[in-house]
Amino acid sequence: MTVIDANGLIMGRLASIVAKRLLAGEKIDIINAENAVVSGNRYTIFADYRHSVERGRPEYGPYFPKRPERILKRTVRGMLPYKRQSGRNAMANLKVHMGVPAELKSAKAETIEAASMTRLSSAKYVKLGEIGKNLGAKVE
Repeated sequence: MTVIDANGLIMGRLASIVAKRLLAGEKIDIINAENAVVSGNRYTIFADYRHSVERGRPEYGPYFPKRPERILKRTVRGMLPYKRQSGRNAMANLKVHMGVPAELKSAKAETIEAASMTRLSSAKYVKLGEIGKNLGAKVE
């Protein structure tokens, strides 16, 4: 089992790397999901996520998550063939957590340099925790 710390990592780059590793059969736990970042203009990002949440009707979907760890998991799912058995097996090997759960406190967490926010050319970014709060998630 691999533990990845999402603190200061770009969400899309993190998700694509994790998706590839999941398809290879690796079990992955992502911690500190609320500290992953999405690059771009703050208000545009909020508007885009708000639009995704408000699409469709409550009875019929599509259902889009509001909590930061579920947004990250949904992003990884979008990079997997989740309707096929290989994608379902890969998703079963992924766990995403806000903060660090008690059972993973002693585990050594790795970070992914290729997804670090130091790659961003501008200082415009929003953390997933802020996106969740903007969408109405009950996040501490």
